[in-house]
Amino acid sequence: MAISSTDDFQTTIHKSYDKMSELKAFDDTKAGVKGLVDAGITEVPQIFVLPPKDRPESSDTCETQFIFPVIDLEGIAKDPIKHKEIVDKVRDASETWGFFQVVNHGIPVSVLEEMLQGTRKFFEQDIEVKNQYYTRDITKKVVHSCNFDLYSPSVPAANWRDTLFCIMAPNPPSPEEFPTACREILMEFSDHIMKLGKSVFELLSEGLGLNPSHLNDIGCAEGLVVLGHYYPACPQPELTMGTSKHSDSSFITMLLQDHIGGLQVLHQNQWIDVPPMPGAIVVNIGDLLQALISNDKYISVEHRVLTNKLSSRISVACFFGTYPLASSNLYGPITELLSEDNPPKYRVTTVNDYASYYRKKGLDGTSALLHYKI
Repeated sequence: MAISSTDDFQTTIHKSYDKMSELKAFDDTKAGVKGLVDAGITEVPQIFVLPPKDRPESSDTCETQFIFPVIDLEGIAKDPIKHKEIVDKVRDASETWGFFQVVNHGIPVSVLEEMLQGTRKFFEQDIEVKNQYYTRDITKKVVHSCNFDLYSPSVPAANWRDTLFCIMAPNPPSPEEFPTACREILMEFSDHIMKLGKSVFELLSEGLGLNPSHLNDIGCAEGLVVLGHYYPACPQPELTMGTSKHSDSSFITMLLQDHIGGLQVLHQNQWIDVPPMPGAIVVNIGDLLQALISNDKYISVEHRVLTNKLSSRISVACFFGTYPLASSNLYGPITELLSEDNPPKYRVTTVNDYASYYRKKGLDGTSALLHYKI
């Protein structure tokens, strides 16, 4: 599965290279990228090698010093002036960045640290224990896999990342179905994240000039899926990506990242590092909030994750949305935000339809929103 040299990809793919067979052989190991690293590989297998134009080294790098928005939530419930200031900051960040970090959000640092440790413990345990969760069956509520879009023909290369997928709301599995390595902390952390998520939706609602409960009332916080990501150290980080450029399919995503770094946001056509901050939670606007709710007032910004040679990276991404509920609710730009000068830019659809299209398309470098533009 190893490539013989970088030049092989730059000129032409070997006739002997059968991508689908390579993908299946890798997937059948049920060991993920972690399994490759444990096997001692020194070169990135061909299925992970990006075309030269898509590699991180060929991207626009940030030459301007941007200050990534950090919003302090302390005192928000006690001081009306502070509350208004925070709403203004959330609105501004959501309109210009599509991303911000929150601190003093009420989740104990001990819970955050334990969640990161529990996620690492899952991925670094014996493969025989992890294997029982490895599947491509998307009806399962707890899934260990490598690349949800591994077999998508439009995706140029697999990402250097393993994932533990857990549905946490509204119908989570029984506690016994969660991996023992992170069972208790996963449930505790998710309770905290759900509470924080609802609070952030209130701020986002106010930022749109709506009643604070509006986004929660229409079901934006109904569903919660928590993904633990493991990015192993990579022998050739210049050839591949931890997560390819994409925007999220959620209403919002809340992310806990460790101290390693690697997350980047595309801001003003430049890739900006999202600095790891102890105790901080990253919030980013998802496609559903940009298109099906705010009619492009808030923006769902593209982001990516770089790999590195030195150490593995852990993150925990919490996606708020109604998927995978069997919901027939129709979503479209909120009527109160529309006018003759601001007509709807997207057609009405269900979250299930959007999520299905997003999964089928995969992380191919294009926005799924284009499919729903009027």
